[in-house]
Amino acid sequence: MNNWSAEAWRRLVENSPEGIVICDAQANDHPVVFVNAAFSQLCGYPADSLMGTNLRILQGTDRDQEGRVRLGEALKKGATARVLIRNYRPDGSLFWNECVMQPVRGPKGELTHFIGFHRDASERLKSLEARSQSGLPTWLREDRLTGLHSRAYFEELLQRDWSLAQRDSHEIALTMFDIDDLQAYNDKFDRAAGDACIRRVSRVICASYRRGGDLVGRWEGGTFAVLTQGEAAERASQYAQTVGQRVRDLLMHHPTAGAGRYVTVSAAIASLVPPRTLALEGLLKACQAAMKRAKKNGKDAIVTAEAADFS
Repeated sequence: MNNWSAEAWRRLVENSPEGIVICDAQANDHPVVFVNAAFSQLCGYPADSLMGTNLRILQGTDRDQEGRVRLGEALKKGATARVLIRNYRPDGSLFWNECVMQPVRGPKGELTHFIGFHRDASERLKSLEARSQSGLPTWLREDRLTGLHSRAYFEELLQRDWSLAQRDSHEIALTMFDIDDLQAYNDKFDRAAGDACIRRVSRVICASYRRGGDLVGRWEGGTFAVLTQGEAAERASQYAQTVGQRVRDLLMHHPTAGAGRYVTVSAAIASLVPPRTLALEGLLKACQAAMKRAKKNGKDAIVTAEAADFS
């Protein structure tokens, strides 16, 4: 093996069945300096179009991913990382990239390059999902913009926990948060700014609900849904107040928002021990009725559903 030339090693890497990418660790933004044929085939981009770029182009606008965060931390530390990340080919098709990234150091221990080994994990994930109990595949469970549960998956879990609450007679609370005047915010700035606003609010909400039984999802647009149970359900109003204050503390300027001039959220809470005769739609209807009153009351408000709202 010691008699192998550099050219022989290069041919070995180029012909590897696994995608291999080498990036310059010393240059700004870690540009790609080598791509083998397997990676080019995997991602759909010609090798020459990737040279000198950062591989973040493969995520497009789908930036809020745990894998990206972990990868970024490893790059800063010069450490090894194994991540699963959503990538997109030039035609927009999604593939799950299982990447192992390793630092490469010079004779004196200085960090010179990062080498990444990539493979398509899409089929393996589909196989795992086919054997799972949930009807939704992983890529439909997560909201791409925020990383929270998607509405479809949240509704699936909500139905499960609603049935359990009916069976065990314990309290359950659905809280919905809606960003006030989001359309006006989009009109004043642009859709990208609106998406950034949604992401920031989603992080506040997610950070405010950390208990094991809490469920947090994005319902639609700038609306989020949170399910709490038991003691946490009894304190739903308190948690909603905390979220409202934390959003105000972000000081996101909203010049058309009224007197406050900052982004706020309205909250609606529907809480009860669900009787067996009440369908889940009754809970959703009550929460929506409370939200209408919250908006009518001047926004940046918390309204709890009344008994009549469940009928």
